[in-house]
Amino acid sequence: MNISYKWLKEYVDFDLTPQETAEALTSIGLEVGGLEEVQTVKGGLKGLYVGQVLTCEPHPNSDHLHVTTVDLGKDEAQQIVCGAPNVAAGQKVIVADLGCVLYDGEESFTIKRSKLRGVESLGMICAEDEIGVGSSHDGIIVLPDDAVVGMPAAEYYQLESDWVLEVDITANRGDALSHYGVARDFHAWLKQQGRPTGLYRPSCDAFKVDNEDLPIDVEIENTEACRRYACVSITDCDVKESPAWLQDKLRVVGLRPINNIVDITNYVMMAYGQPMHCFDADMVKGHRIVVRTQPEGTKFVTLDGEEHTLGGRDLSICNAEEPMCIAGVFGGKGSGTYDTTRNVVLESAWFHPTWIRKSARRHGLSTDASYRFERGIDPEGIIYALKQAAILCKELAGGKVSMQIKDVYPKPIDDFKVSLSYDYVHRLIGKEIGKETIKNIVASLEMKIVGETEAGVELLVPSYRSDVQRPCDVVEDILRIYGYNNVEIPTQLKSSLTIAGDEDRKHRLANLIGEQLVGCGFNEILNNSLSRLSYYTELDLNAYPEANTVKLMNPLSADLGVMRQTLLFGGLESIMRNVNRRNGNLRFFETGNVYRYDKEKWNAEAPAKAYSEDQHLALWLTGKRVEGSWAHADEDMSFYELKAYVQNIFVRAGVPTGMLVINKSDNNIFSKGLAYANRGGKVLAEVGILNGKLLKRFDISRPVYYADIDWEALAKLSGKREIVFEEISKFPAVSRDLALLIDKDVTFGQIEQIALQTEKKLLKRVELFDVYEGKNLPAGKKSYAVNFILQDAGRTLNDKAIDGVMQKLIKQLSAKLGAELR
Repeated sequence: MNISYKWLKEYVDFDLTPQETAEALTSIGLEVGGLEEVQTVKGGLKGLYVGQVLTCEPHPNSDHLHVTTVDLGKDEAQQIVCGAPNVAAGQKVIVADLGCVLYDGEESFTIKRSKLRGVESLGMICAEDEIGVGSSHDGIIVLPDDAVVGMPAAEYYQLESDWVLEVDITANRGDALSHYGVARDFHAWLKQQGRPTGLYRPSCDAFKVDNEDLPIDVEIENTEACRRYACVSITDCDVKESPAWLQDKLRVVGLRPINNIVDITNYVMMAYGQPMHCFDADMVKGHRIVVRTQPEGTKFVTLDGEEHTLGGRDLSICNAEEPMCIAGVFGGKGSGTYDTTRNVVLESAWFHPTWIRKSARRHGLSTDASYRFERGIDPEGIIYALKQAAILCKELAGGKVSMQIKDVYPKPIDDFKVSLSYDYVHRLIGKEIGKETIKNIVASLEMKIVGETEAGVELLVPSYRSDVQRPCDVVEDILRIYGYNNVEIPTQLKSSLTIAGDEDRKHRLANLIGEQLVGCGFNEILNNSLSRLSYYTELDLNAYPEANTVKLMNPLSADLGVMRQTLLFGGLESIMRNVNRRNGNLRFFETGNVYRYDKEKWNAEAPAKAYSEDQHLALWLTGKRVEGSWAHADEDMSFYELKAYVQNIFVRAGVPTGMLVINKSDNNIFSKGLAYANRGGKVLAEVGILNGKLLKRFDISRPVYYADIDWEALAKLSGKREIVFEEISKFPAVSRDLALLIDKDVTFGQIEQIALQTEKKLLKRVELFDVYEGKNLPAGKKSYAVNFILQDAGRTLNDKAIDGVMQKLIKQLSAKLGAELR
């Protein structure tokens, strides 16, 4: 739910910034998932200033343009060509300076130095509609004489941005689905923090009945689904566009203004949490409203023109003859408020959450109203909301209240009685916070203390808190206002409850990389840590010898006889299972622990030192990258695709491949592979094509590309680096190519590494785009065509700087690799 920062301030006093407000709300269980600045005028009037027209002369080449000089408070006046008929010398005006961006709907344009009919213009004198402060385009804005030259237009118009807090309301907190509901909780927190504050709700004193011209009778047939129903009629309404303040409030929280009557009901819902509906009084046949269910199979057309079939568990709001509305969910066709409507009936009611939820799901209708009714609303706020809506209808539509409020409430909903023991509160919280603190918090949450002893208090919890009916619920409320972070962890528990900083950071990094891989089409798999001994005895793997397996003393079966040394085999088992079920295009990843025994480290006094447990991340690719697409030919997955995924993981972890050493892998699980190591020689990852013997063991006949990343080592290296962000350079990148004649055993990784070490500032990227081996080349040689991208964040590179870098690269490649230019 969207909450307006400025709107929230209408109900509660506080001096926190939007960011601080978001943090405070999150701390009390109203988690803020997003915070966004919303400008009243798009662009915030940046680049617009108050100016004074010093001179105004006719344009030499036009009969309607004028050439003016305008003082913007700078050292020199600016010449501006203006086509407005009302421009004149001596006026104070609004000027868009060079570089200012103006908006026309979703489109925008930038004010630039230009020539109009051969005369240079250095800005633009603006009309109201051109800057978004009005709709007039009759001429330029002429300001009063006391306007200060050079003042920013945003300051002159006292333009203030609003902030929208996206509050993620949990299903049990229906009471917080409004600005006042959030303010009520926020006020309790502010009081607990000792901050000066106050909670306000507008008075209903202005409500009065003007006449009895349009009485409406109400009957509730189904009192299980509808516990309370109230309505009031308003006559002689002028249905029209809402005033700007109301439209702005609704737009800020994401609602589209419709007309003043409908907007009032939406405003009341967002302000106080009470969904309402406004009927055209002419649709209320017989001037009678009946709340009941319909016969099974009744056809009903909603406001959006869709036909629905009502069942015996769909509650309807009916007139004397037919249904007008699916209660709490959606209005019926023709029952709303239109430009031709003169008389309206405002509805305010309490519907059973389960009934509304089932009807909404049954008909596929999810509305702001049903969202609130499903979570439970305040039964005692129904009349207040009705009165506030009626007051606004009189103010904004000129209507007259034409009946006494009809309030049918056959069985009132009582407040919830809860007995609360102080010892129970302290035991559940884990800290003694004091009796006075407990009483102050429950009072700030509008719980009434109706009895008190030395042992505890008797409370009446407001009916709008339908989720607080037990002592533990009250304690939860007390704790969230007191502050979870204010409950210290006992010293004896810290070691078992506290996650070490590095472990926490490693876990968060794993989640981040996991989300990245899922976004690339991977599926996460989870395999057993126990594995077959035969994998290590039959396959003769140099990286995972049998001697290093951790054997179980009493295995359940031969299939589960040892702890896994690698994640590889579990992934191949998953691939085999999927391929056998005709699901052959696979991207898998798994994060898990691997286990190793090192006989050399065995010590009878400390046997555990011979065993190690490390976390790894593994990736598998097999099958088609694209298959059966009309827009793209079938394409197999490749080693290079997997290599890109692995290098993107490095980049996301803050370890660019430029700081790694890339060599051929000697791991014989690969027919071809690469190893990524740090400068100290520690291997961080191996990537390659699995060899045929290994695949045959799993009855897999297609290529499988595999990557094994030492997650412990990568996370440790990542933790030593700080990820920073910078603006995209305004200056262009430069591309240069070299055709290099090199020995056949030289890899591109060596070229890339030498290049990035040679030029660390300007060289941004090195790419191989062509390889040639064949005739016209000396024996044992091959040709690499390599592209180098250079860019300076602070200036445009000239030929001298570019040539200097390229000569330095050629020199280093020649010295270290024997490379020659072709």
